[in-house]
Amino acid sequence: MMSHLSRALGAAAISFVATGAAVPALAQESTNRVATMTDWNVFTEESPKECWGVSKPKETVNSRDGQPVSVRRGDILMFVTFRPGKPGEISFTGGYPFAPGSTVDVTVDGNTFKLFTDGEWAWPGSASDDAALLKAMKAGASAVAVARSGKGTQTKDTFSLRGFTAAMDDAAKRCQ
Repeated sequence: MMSHLSRALGAAAISFVATGAAVPALAQESTNRVATMTDWNVFTEESPKECWGVSKPKETVNSRDGQPVSVRRGDILMFVTFRPGKPGEISFTGGYPFAPGSTVDVTVDGNTFKLFTDGEWAWPGSASDDAALLKAMKAGASAVAVARSGKGTQTKDTFSLRGFTAAMDDAAKRCQ
């Protein structure tokens, strides 16, 4: 679990540089964006060899007790990371610490997948769950991540899947 979290943190830092967002010092390591496919960007890193696709949501809704609220969130990103000889691994950061013990529901075309949370990060519980979600995202038009913050705010982030399949195919090929 810790290596997954470390990888996601490094990927987030690198993607922040490419998008021009405010970044921690860690983000100054790399700006290795190698492709953009509509709403998804592809990055690579050589040591260790990793390739990933990342996107920001097209729409974000924050609510408490069913009412819209204004809240401050960090970067909200969905990732798929590839390594040589390994299938894609999905991760999501909501830009806030998730409620302890909570899950993130990601819905793609009516199919819902549960991601387990730790701090500000969430991911599927197994390689087969990763594969099922990845397959659904390649076939879908949007992915909606619904989560709950440690402060009780419910968030709903909608990611476009335009360019997703091309970006994932490119990232996977680069990391063969």
